[in-house]
Amino acid sequence: MAQHKSAERQMRRSLRRKAINKSSRSAYRTKIKNLRSAVDSQNAEEAQNLLPGVLRAIDRAVKKGSIHKNTGSRYKSRLSRQVAAIIPESSK
Repeated sequence: MAQHKSAERQMRRSLRRKAINKSSRSAYRTKIKNLRSAVDSQNAEEAQNLLPGVLRAIDRAVKKGSIHKNTGSRYKSRLSRQVAAIIPESSK
């Protein structure tokens, strides 16, 4: 247990940050899961509608510091490629 005032403050701060990070991580992971299920079912229209929300959630997590910017970029790149792969050639 923390013995000094500064350590006690840091403990409280780390608990607040942990809650924020957990909330942010949960939000983007849920959105990614929904997008991946749309891609797996070859539902191009739904995947295209979900993609902007997923990219926003990832950007928000990067901005808050929950994930590293390179990790966010990697997620965005891979998900965008997966969505683009299921879009029919006629609508590209």
